[in-house]
Amino acid sequence: MRVKALGAGDVPAMREMLGVFGRAFGDPATYSANPPDDAYLARLLASDTFMAIAAFAEGGVVGGLTGYVLSKPEQPRAELYIYDLAVEEGHRRKGIATALIVELKRIAAARGAYMIFVQADHGDEAAIHLYTKLGTREDVMHFDILPAED
Repeated sequence: MRVKALGAGDVPAMREMLGVFGRAFGDPATYSANPPDDAYLARLLASDTFMAIAAFAEGGVVGGLTGYVLSKPEQPRAELYIYDLAVEEGHRRKGIATALIVELKRIAAARGAYMIFVQADHGDEAAIHLYTKLGTREDVMHFDILPAED
């Protein structure tokens, strides 16, 4: 298994990662029904505010992590938010998710990030166990607010 931060030239790997997310989350339509073009993904992967880390094994992507760099206004520092993290079912419990987070921690330190944070859903015991092993739990509430309509 090999873990790699993706860049603008890694669009095919990003597409594979989106497939992993769709299968792992049981929501393939969200990750494949309206795919962005290669130029969009290349710009996203080249962005200073987006991160994608892929785990490769057996010739393809078997896990991945995406996240965002959030620059803070109160101090000149940033936090990293893990947005999606998934591993193919047949590759779980082999340390891949941990390896993805370890690579993110290395990148975060190199970028001078203050903190990495992630949320987990109630009932997602695997994610809760992983994040508890690697960090400090805070119980918070999450709200979705729709943008204004015209």
